[in-house]
Amino acid sequence: MTAVAAPAATLPDAAALRALIGTEPLVSEWLTVDQAKVDRFAEATGDYQWIHVDPERARHESPFGGPVAHGFLTLSLIPALLGKTVAIEQRMGVNYGLNRVRFTSPVLVGSQLRAKFAVEAVTDVDNAGVQVQWSVTLERQGSERPVCVAEFITRHYF
Repeated sequence: MTAVAAPAATLPDAAALRALIGTEPLVSEWLTVDQAKVDRFAEATGDYQWIHVDPERARHESPFGGPVAHGFLTLSLIPALLGKTVAIEQRMGVNYGLNRVRFTSPVLVGSQLRAKFAVEAVTDVDNAGVQVQWSVTLERQGSERPVCVAEFITRHYF
């Protein structure tokens, strides 16, 4: 059994989310993107493009020198990384959407990724909830260039 790191921050209410506006980003633990994870994503989505699932061909024919993770796999890691980085003491939370997503660098299979989450805005919504706009930067260990930047929108009900 592997140990699970405690979240970097615990937020008891909307005021705690608002207090994060303009502060340093919260930073997740590193996560390995291995071939098994890429293959499971291909199975779930039906995207079997060879640059993702054929390591031998990717080593010889891909401009990246090996297999790379799907961009949408990289994007799909954001909610899980957020959940491991911050514990929001809420009745319910939902992913509301994404804005301005860019895949700025490939994620080679075997890469270690982490996310930086900065709260840009918190607005009230119906049913005693708040909507949070997160600026997210996914980084690859050993690279100066991020692999993905996105605006991630969540809703939280306390």
